[in-house]
Amino acid sequence: CSVNGGKLPFEVVSGTPGYINLLDAVNAWQLVYELAKATGKPAAASFKHVSPAGAAIGVPLSDAEVDVYEVKGKPLTPVATAYVRARNADPMCSFGDFVAVSHEVDVATASILKIEVSDGIIAPGFEPEALEILKAKKGGKFIVLQADNDFVFPDMEYRMVGGLGFMQKRNGKICDAECLKKITTKNKELPEQAKLDMLLGMIAIKYTQSNSVGYSKDGMMIGVGAGQQSRVDCVKLAGRKVATWRLRFHPKVMGLKFKEGVKRQDR
Repeated sequence: CSVNGGKLPFEVVSGTPGYINLLDAVNAWQLVYELAKATGKPAAASFKHVSPAGAAIGVPLSDAEVDVYEVKGKPLTPVATAYVRARNADPMCSFGDFVAVSHEVDVATASILKIEVSDGIIAPGFEPEALEILKAKKGGKFIVLQADNDFVFPDMEYRMVGGLGFMQKRNGKICDAECLKKITTKNKELPEQAKLDMLLGMIAIKYTQSNSVGYSKDGMMIGVGAGQQSRVDCVKLAGRKVATWRLRFHPKVMGLKFKEGVKRQDR
């Protein structure tokens, strides 16, 4: 239901979203909306159980990343690149995810998403051909939500637990370049890519269940440790994911030969 009788922040275009689907969609949409605003680049997120498995912006892929992420020979628009990065931060946790994209979904993005195991997507618009590709996914059960780019999120948020109601002011602060102007170290030079990675990390962790720690590099979250009672465990969890992500680029791993028929998820 909508708050105070207002309109919803999205329209259901296809599929039947469930409770967790909607929680993932709304939180993921807020993340990519803020990330695109802060960086000026297309943003994407892969959500599972109300936390991002991955989040990224449309920074071009290196030749090694194209090989590791298995997108060689495929058209890579900035939107598609953001999605590829978000999905490949932690592909195991992204299995069966809900996707959010900040910009109109093009055919290149839809074609890559088509082969992934995913529950749905939320975006502000879809190219006609891209929409048909997505609507046909999962035998027509793939969830497609069209977000309202002009929707104004309410100032107050509400929650009910065990018959008790809670209300608090929404954290509407967007971490943008202004947040990085005060540099307290002796070296005042902060590379542009480092600025983008810092903004990405701050916004992604804002929409990650506490306690949470994340690592960002080259326009993508490469490790997110979410929902742990101990921040130390968050660091360990996120760090283990970073190690796994990095291992995929080792020459011996990249040179592994798999039998025909082995699914991408198993590889």
